[in-house]
Amino acid sequence: MTINLVQGDTGPQIKATLTRADTGSAEDLTGATIKLHFKKRRTTTVLFSLDNVAGDDDLDDGIALFNFSGTQLDIDEGYYTGEIEVVFASGKRETVFDELEFFLRADYA
Repeated sequence: MTINLVQGDTGPQIKATLTRADTGSAEDLTGATIKLHFKKRRTTTVLFSLDNVAGDDDLDDGIALFNFSGTQLDIDEGYYTGEIEVVFASGKRETVFDELEFFLRADYA
């Protein structure tokens, strides 16, 4: 699934629910540091990283929220990818294997 964004927008929010591969149940993210790293497709340079803004109730249910803000989407139209990285309170680091796919289109006005 491709997530559609518009150049210059400052309010889009991405919601991700992380589940355990072995059970399919929600991963408890309480106390974890969670980031969404954003880059142009087929490149290696991370353009920016978004910090999780979900509250404790959401984190208990495996939900992470990421807000785009400021000038982050003042970039070229095209395809981008995102990677979610979780560092648990124990120090264990996990990267969600499936990349998020984004298409950023030009604004009409």
